[in-house]
Amino acid sequence: MYFDTHCHYDFKQYDQDRDYLLGTALPEFGISSLINAGINIKASRACIDLAKKYNYIYAAVGFHPHNAHEMKDGDAAILEELAKEPKVVAIGEIGLDYHYDYAPKDVQRKRFVEQLKVAESAGLPVLVHCREADDDVYEILCQGRIGEKVGGVLHCFSGTADMAKKYVDMGFYIGIGGVVTYKNAGKLREVVENTPLEHLVLETDCPYLAPEPNRGHRNNSQNLSHIAEKIGEIVGTSGRDVAHTTKSNAKKLFGIL
Repeated sequence: MYFDTHCHYDFKQYDQDRDYLLGTALPEFGISSLINAGINIKASRACIDLAKKYNYIYAAVGFHPHNAHEMKDGDAAILEELAKEPKVVAIGEIGLDYHYDYAPKDVQRKRFVEQLKVAESAGLPVLVHCREADDDVYEILCQGRIGEKVGGVLHCFSGTADMAKKYVDMGFYIGIGGVVTYKNAGKLREVVENTPLEHLVLETDCPYLAPEPNRGHRNNSQNLSHIAEKIGEIVGTSGRDVAHTTKSNAKKLFGIL
């Protein structure tokens, strides 16, 4: 019933109960598909391993902007090889993060561009992390019309409704997660109000950003129900309809039958 387009189940927060969650709890709850996103080469390989172990799990491979300084010349070629794995459906999590600046901005931009080229070569969409960097992300996606060529998701979108429209016009989907349930999320709710449901996908970014009423706890894909209900409340439809439409959107984007 639900498609979670962005997870990190390879993280240590799930070491104690990963097999139970992925093997029993999530499928029984109605999680029909999820994408586990890489943050570097090691994590990308772990994502592929999870995808091989569980039929409903898919992988994305890439370097998170926080890890951009770890990416070496030649790693793009490794990502191209990993992208050939049958259950790799996206390049990600890639992008820019100017809030924390764990990696120098020029390094983040360089590695973002390189990974967009990997996506174009592999014929895969991208999962784009963008925090306080909308102008640069949009400018890079416009260069050579690379954004239109690859498509993908603006993950955990935090920009304005006007910026969301620019991304949608480029062919991207807007990823909506638990933040939409927070009391101070007026800007994101405005994005949901002004973006057609056909251009939204659901995500958790678990283990982070659990929605109300579970905010502050470890997140997991079961919380998609709270996100779908909140979106339905905002746009005037049921959470079930939101789950159905966003699942169809994700399957179309990632080429999952």
